[in-house]
Amino acid sequence: MIQSMTGYGKSVLQLPTKKVTIEIKSLNSKNLDLNVRIPSYYKEKELNVRKKLAKSLVRGKVDFSIYVEMTADETSTTVNSGVVKQYMQQLRNVVQTGSTNDVELLRMAISMPDALKTAREELDENEWNIIDQHIDEALKNIIQYRVDEAASLEIDFRERITNIRKYLEEVKSFDADRVENVKTRLQKAINDLKVDTDQNRFEQELIYYLEKLDINEEKVRLENHLNYFLETLVTEDSNGKKLGFIVQEMGREINTTGSKANFAPMQKAVIQMKNELEQIKEQILNVL
Repeated sequence: MIQSMTGYGKSVLQLPTKKVTIEIKSLNSKNLDLNVRIPSYYKEKELNVRKKLAKSLVRGKVDFSIYVEMTADETSTTVNSGVVKQYMQQLRNVVQTGSTNDVELLRMAISMPDALKTAREELDENEWNIIDQHIDEALKNIIQYRVDEAASLEIDFRERITNIRKYLEEVKSFDADRVENVKTRLQKAINDLKVDTDQNRFEQELIYYLEKLDINEEKVRLENHLNYFLETLVTEDSNGKKLGFIVQEMGREINTTGSKANFAPMQKAVIQMKNELEQIKEQILNVL
């Protein structure tokens, strides 16, 4: 089962003193590109979070964030009264003339360095265990999002593979007419030269030329690639890179067929196959 690399997962929990929101976003990328933003007092758990994300999401440009909103009446930040008073006194000394407004001095003092002090919060392991469970919940949500997104991609892939197969059948049906057309064109070209030709030599050269234009191998290989692509779609793991390689091989066979066609109706069918394949190439970049 394939997965998309585009996804979104979220989990919200309410702790006694804070509301914690966990968000995970992902977009397509060749490799895993992790961007983790968490509050400083959870930093010691960042490595574990990265390992968990890497194991679950595998590939993609991933943004992981933990947002904390304090809901308790108490706060860990307090005014450093002694420092603020000293600042205000120094400011009064500077303003030696005129009236001094204490409110204005206080506004200035509170913006000075060390006017506020914040008690460093120690990590509560029980609290983190609850948050860790909700990280798992957010991961579960983003993986489900990826699976749902990939379901529509799979439908599109199957439709386009069916279309390529239909145009391949057209190519096969044109093959006999193409060979006759090549023979006729060569014979006409020789006749236009108005020179005597050895018919046996002409037949030998014609066989050699037709062998160069033979597309039976390309048709067989393309058919195999189409079948292999559909088989890989339903494997247990998501194989985006493998599907990408198969698409490259399909493109190689279609291009070779086009270069050997030498027959307008067949070339038209090849162009249609190329168009369908280009649509697959664009979408396959988003498959995990």
